[in-house]
Amino acid sequence: MDRRSSDDSDTFALLVADLYEAAGVLRRRGERIAASAGQTQARWQLMSAVSDGNWTVPMAADRLGTSRQAVQRIADELAGEGLAVFDDNPRHRRSPFLRLSEEGRRVLAAISEEARQRNTALAELASLDVAETRAALGQLTTAVRAQLDGNSEGRPR
Repeated sequence: MDRRSSDDSDTFALLVADLYEAAGVLRRRGERIAASAGQTQARWQLMSAVSDGNWTVPMAADRLGTSRQAVQRIADELAGEGLAVFDDNPRHRRSPFLRLSEEGRRVLAAISEEARQRNTALAELASLDVAETRAALGQLTTAVRAQLDGNSEGRPR
């Protein structure tokens, strides 16, 4: 291994550590924001994930990077509290779509508004191109997902 690839590998390892640290800090912040509406970060994430489009529990679990069982438990809680409903999925009888109820949309909107009001971090990131950062993270996610799916070159299939 030449010096450059060793440096790149070390830098990548540090990037991964930085991403985990950022995720942890954002989760703790998210818990505080979600609590303002009597919810948890996990519930907020799931409500956000399924707020648009057709999402089954396995699809939402994949998107959130967690287990289907964990998402199913939260989905059942949301449905039990009237914040979400399970709708028929014509393509798969045993995997219904999870959709927010009107009350769920109201709760999500309240949490989202609280997040917007607390979003002072963006002002501190004036020199950061957030769209460019999102694009780079999307590329990283695609490459790693491809590797997880068995494509060792890291290119999307």
